[in-house]
Amino acid sequence: MSTQENFIDFTFSDILSFILRWKKHLIIIGIVAAVVSAAGTYLITPKYEAEVVFYPTTVNSIGNAMFTDLNKRESDVLAFGEEEEAENALQILKSDKLSNRIIQNFELMKHYDIDPSGSYPRTKLQEKMKKNISYNRTRYLSISIKVLDEDPEMAAVLANGIAAMYDSVKTNIQREVAKEAFAIVDEEFRNKEKEVWDLKLGLQDLGEKGILDIEKQAQSITESLYGMKASNSSSQARIKELQAEKDTLAKYGSEYTNLYETLILELEELSMLRKRHKKMKVDVEKTIPHKFVVSNASAPEKKALPNRKLIVLLATASTLLLACVYLLFIEQRKKIAA
Repeated sequence: MSTQENFIDFTFSDILSFILRWKKHLIIIGIVAAVVSAAGTYLITPKYEAEVVFYPTTVNSIGNAMFTDLNKRESDVLAFGEEEEAENALQILKSDKLSNRIIQNFELMKHYDIDPSGSYPRTKLQEKMKKNISYNRTRYLSISIKVLDEDPEMAAVLANGIAAMYDSVKTNIQREVAKEAFAIVDEEFRNKEKEVWDLKLGLQDLGEKGILDIEKQAQSITESLYGMKASNSSSQARIKELQAEKDTLAKYGSEYTNLYETLILELEELSMLRKRHKKMKVDVEKTIPHKFVVSNASAPEKKALPNRKLIVLLATASTLLLACVYLLFIEQRKKIAA
């Protein structure tokens, strides 16, 4: 233990002695480094930071959210999104669709002074955007959009614009899928309507032949025939007429039953398809916001970059460290030479 302490004391004393020997030089170097680095910060163009913070929603299908029983809904239109929704939002914000729209709507090539006909203009633009625009998930599962720009007004406009574009891009992505799905459901719905209509026409044709309700008609004819046969006063003409009706029922009865039972099943399917058709039509035609904005961006009054204090501190510290290494090297050379 004592050996270790002596080593530590010796090391600290040696360092302190070294600093005291070269203190004048180090003070001068430190002052010069601080002045030069401070002056250099004024050559850096200041940038201002604007920020938008929002929570993504949990709703993907407006139809399901609005036209489904409360106890069966998978999502609430007023619920804040959690981790999964936040990750999805980040993917959309970083997508090419959103980036291309930002570049086009805000003329970023011109804004960042990039020559479109020069070498690698798209690569230069992407590098500029990575430096100046950032998307992050906060610890509260909200999304932060930060924009750095030399113009404070532009920083705020760009940040708010990106947040607005997030809504439209997500809506367009979902609508592309919704349109294809709706086309399939719409075709099925129209076909089902035609099937139901054909079944109704079939029942209508049977109705013109006197087949209206097979069970009630059969019961009524049978009771009438038994009553007339039991009564000697009944005319044979009426009996023949009822017998003809009975034969008609026997001839078309199975067809009527088949059409009627099929119609009941098809009407149930049509009802389900109609509900689905209505929901999917809403997804195609209607939109709702996909975010809850916590704070919009406003033009910042104070610059975010450069941080002069930090730059001066780091520059001075690194210069002093290099100076110490250089002076130590000189001392060691002198010892070796002696």
